[in-house]
Amino acid sequence: MINWNELRDAAIEAMTMAYVPYSGFPVGAAGLSEDGRIFSGCNVENAGYGVTLCAECGMISDLVRSGGGKLVAFLCVNGNGELTVPCGRCRQLLWEHGGPDMEIEMPAGVMPFSEVLPYGFGPEDLSRVDRKKDV
Repeated sequence: MINWNELRDAAIEAMTMAYVPYSGFPVGAAGLSEDGRIFSGCNVENAGYGVTLCAECGMISDLVRSGGGKLVAFLCVNGNGELTVPCGRCRQLLWEHGGPDMEIEMPAGVMPFSEVLPYGFGPEDLSRVDRKKDV
């Protein structure tokens, strides 16, 4: 038998721990496994809004618009001029145009991009699958 009140209590408890500085809309969830265990979780927002067009996007657009090419070095800064790191979405974008050997200056120093995005996914991965021409 499912104890809905127990699940609701677990969800409410989780909701009190939500990190929602942007929307102010906390959410808690709880689930019951078939062996009787209750699982709960809360929403955690991020400053990297999903629809934001980042500085890296603008830079890549400018690269492509002016003839393209492969990036060999990259860095980005915050509003104070301090080094900052690209978000995950931008790391994928940078991989496409710089690849694993591109050097990136991070707050911890200069490193190859393969250390920032291990096992990156690029155009060569698309050629590893036989694609039907009639799809």
